[in-house]
Amino acid sequence: MTTVDLTNPIFTDLDKAREHFEAIRWPDGPYCPFCAQTDTVKPLGGKSMGPGWYHCKECRKKFTAAVGTIYERSHIPMTKWLLATHLMCASKKGMSAHQLHRMIGLPYKTAWFMAHRIREGMRELNPSGPLGGEGKTVEMDETFAGGKEKNKHKSKRDPKKIGGAGKETVFSLVERGGRVRSHHVPNVTAKTLRPVMEAQIHEASHVYSDDGGARAGRMFAGHQSVNHSIGEYVRGDVHTNTIEGYFSIMKRGIVGTYHHVGPQHLKRYLAEFDFRYNERTALGVTDAERAEKAVAGVVGKRMTYQSATSRPDGVSV
Repeated sequence: MTTVDLTNPIFTDLDKAREHFEAIRWPDGPYCPFCAQTDTVKPLGGKSMGPGWYHCKECRKKFTAAVGTIYERSHIPMTKWLLATHLMCASKKGMSAHQLHRMIGLPYKTAWFMAHRIREGMRELNPSGPLGGEGKTVEMDETFAGGKEKNKHKSKRDPKKIGGAGKETVFSLVERGGRVRSHHVPNVTAKTLRPVMEAQIHEASHVYSDDGGARAGRMFAGHQSVNHSIGEYVRGDVHTNTIEGYFSIMKRGIVGTYHHVGPQHLKRYLAEFDFRYNERTALGVTDAERAEKAVAGVVGKRMTYQSATSRPDGVSV
């Protein structure tokens, strides 16, 4: 079992924190984020700029390792960024913004925005190939997340979106012994789910689902399902226990840690739970290694407070 070592100097010493981040972002040495040059990049001397500044002779621009990442223009010290990332990566069911606010001494709104930027760093932008393959098994299922407690027994107007008023549909695919990918989808129709399956599951895979999985058709090497409606949950090797186990962690996190997740933010929460599952201890990843991977994921991503607090229709939340 691994623990958060709060005595690690990267959580208390600004120079150590900066050096740690630079080593993650620039494993082969610094390069210019504007023109990608390496040979023309030199550290800037002098006390006026402070440590961590570099200059590129080619494009004549100054920069730090934070340029082009979610840390750019942030006034939060790097020590607190690294500590918050480590805490979120080491907490199996997540960590609320209120908890971050209390533990690292930041205003609640700052901690809330910080947590969303860390989740954005965890989000997989370019998935490395489909799940499964020859001789491999992929389980798929849908569940319902979010919504307010007071609405959980109310019916929905849309008959294709069951599961309680205010709930959002999550469709997940998990490779046994491997990775998971979750998607926030509008409904559970074949028209919605088939494109996800085609893009995310290797055609040579054996796919297992519940009784609603007939949507898979003949797309894969094999497809079998268990009929939950008649009490069948396991038939030999055919079951969806792996993905149900993942859903249980995700739901306990959403209900017990976050309490309410708005639909405009659900994709980032799913990215967080997917990331921790994909970089889990069972695959040999330690808490420190998981946090380093989350920090490495901040490159090429930006998020403004306005974008984080607005719905897709532009209305502030």
